[in-house]
Amino acid sequence: MTAREYHDRTAHSPASVRTSGHTLEWDIKPFPFKVYTELPSFALPRELDPPAIDTLAAIAGSPTGGATLMLSQLATVLYHSAGVTKRKTYPGGGEVLFRAAASTGALYQTEVYVAVGRVAGLDAGLYHFSPGDFALRRLRAGDVRDALATAAGDDSIASRAATVLLTGIYWRNAWKYQARAYRHLFWDSGTMLANLLAVAGGLGLAPRVLTGFVDGEVNRLLGLDPAREVALELIVIGRETSIAPAGGALEAIDHPTLPLSSWGVAAETTLAAARDVRSASPTARADPENTGLGSHPPHPRPALQALRAGWEHSPSAGEPAALARETGGPSVVALPAPRIEAGRGLAETIQRRGSTRQFGQAPLTAEELATVLWAATRGFEADVPAGLVDLYLIVNAVEDVAAGAYHYQPATHTLELLAAGDFRSRSSYLCLEQPLGGDAAAVIYFLARLDDLLDVFGDRGYRLANLEAGLAGGRAYLAAYAQGFGASGLTFYDAHVIEFFSPHAAGKDAIFVTALGRSGAGGRVTIESNLTLRRRPPA
Repeated sequence: MTAREYHDRTAHSPASVRTSGHTLEWDIKPFPFKVYTELPSFALPRELDPPAIDTLAAIAGSPTGGATLMLSQLATVLYHSAGVTKRKTYPGGGEVLFRAAASTGALYQTEVYVAVGRVAGLDAGLYHFSPGDFALRRLRAGDVRDALATAAGDDSIASRAATVLLTGIYWRNAWKYQARAYRHLFWDSGTMLANLLAVAGGLGLAPRVLTGFVDGEVNRLLGLDPAREVALELIVIGRETSIAPAGGALEAIDHPTLPLSSWGVAAETTLAAARDVRSASPTARADPENTGLGSHPPHPRPALQALRAGWEHSPSAGEPAALARETGGPSVVALPAPRIEAGRGLAETIQRRGSTRQFGQAPLTAEELATVLWAATRGFEADVPAGLVDLYLIVNAVEDVAAGAYHYQPATHTLELLAAGDFRSRSSYLCLEQPLGGDAAAVIYFLARLDDLLDVFGDRGYRLANLEAGLAGGRAYLAAYAQGFGASGLTFYDAHVIEFFSPHAAGKDAIFVTALGRSGAGGRVTIESNLTLRRRPPA
């Protein structure tokens, strides 16, 4: 199955939602932590030293370079990307653990691994990060960066201090979202990536994202069963060190893990397939070593270079002119300059972050909205170009911005008015008839020219579009909470979103949605942190 077929097959419509018959089987809900049962743990330091940087400054980017990567810095990156940041206890003894980054349905299917070369205080090796006990477990001893660099076709991995690897567990998300879970793998890892880039950048670790790698080789390096869990993205961090020594072929590893549910490890593949997520992944049947949409051939580097050049010279990358032709010229709303600082540090923002479950209908200021849009569209260091998704909005309540439908133009930091009017009810409907979509002050709809991306990048373009939308949504989260209001990721009726924003959105596909607004819920959850954040003196 191609990416185009998968996207169309998993599109939501009123009919598909009402006839799915899907119910949640709570007795087999997946456990939210991956636990290696026979590997000793290496406790990470719990006294962290987060970057003394404003949230918006961290999103904007910070100077590269920095000192030697220390264990405390690595712990800081892992905690603020995937750590347990809050605990809420319910009457009767139930407890919910909240994480640093949002996850659809709070299912937390993104796992984190680290290939360590030169980290002061930690032996070289390949480790799995366990948020539950805030510890590392070593899967492979020795420096594996050379093998990882070969699999990714990128020599920088062999000379940088460490590489963080994000993976996705199918069943943990498919339990609720069925075949659509493949999209969620990249939305959620993208949201986590937003935190990781901000924190690592704030520490001067010069993070760089790699999406081009041979899936089978990286999965084998991690010891993953690709029918259950697959590699999604690699992020190199830390300054350049001595190049990792060349090594031979690595032996296969298969460390035992705790079953995610009461039915056992073997059932996870069957359960995910029953939700259609595995059968919907096209190359899984053709090549079991390269699973997931858009797997790379054995030599990805030349292919990626050619694809990047093709995208940069693609005539279809521009904006459509349908609206201008029909109306004689678009109506443009100049946005105020984004805030340079929010007045809230990055660590505090992440600690306070949460998905808003109820919006009031109080307005945002134009400056607040402008800051979120600016943050969502920042570039980032990667092996592929940014700017693959477009931002469309329904504005319900923003001071000095009339209610209506808009297209955001990052280059000029302006809103192009597509239609004026009160679209609260319509926005709620587009967001799977959820009140959040109508009560929010503004809703961002991330769209992409999917067919053009598939022409340039092949099926892997589908991963890139969903990842960038997730990353943009994650940055919108950070910018919103830094400014004192909330955000929430939503799902949507695919075709109806495009229909609403057309003719301007003709030829595009809906990828992701993020709603913004002030919380309408009373009271706040008391936070019980399990780590200590050092307070640095002002610079």
